[in-house]
Amino acid sequence: MKSVVEHFGKKKHLFRSLVPIDLKKLGTRKRILFYLGVDMQEYYTAILVVRKKSRILRKEAETFLELHHRLEEEMQSKIKKKYLLLEAPICSKAKAFLEEEGWRVEVL
Repeated sequence: MKSVVEHFGKKKHLFRSLVPIDLKKLGTRKRILFYLGVDMQEYYTAILVVRKKSRILRKEAETFLELHHRLEEEMQSKIKKKYLLLEAPICSKAKAFLEEEGWRVEVL
């Protein structure tokens, strides 16, 4: 969580609260970190942190979207901003797909 806060602190993007989400509640066993934040304008922000050595493909990008939709259903609220923070290589098609869907893909 410290690296996430530092990453957004460098960009002057502050959060009122930043809470880790239990992925078991969303029905997945993936080894990723998922945070839900509330920024200063009181918009919900979803932050997905992926640390792995293998490349992220389009199929896995679709899984990230599915997790996002499950979180929105559980919260019964819309998430305005979505970030994918990577410490992994990503396929160009997966990156383009996520950016089309409104995600911001950034490197940690």
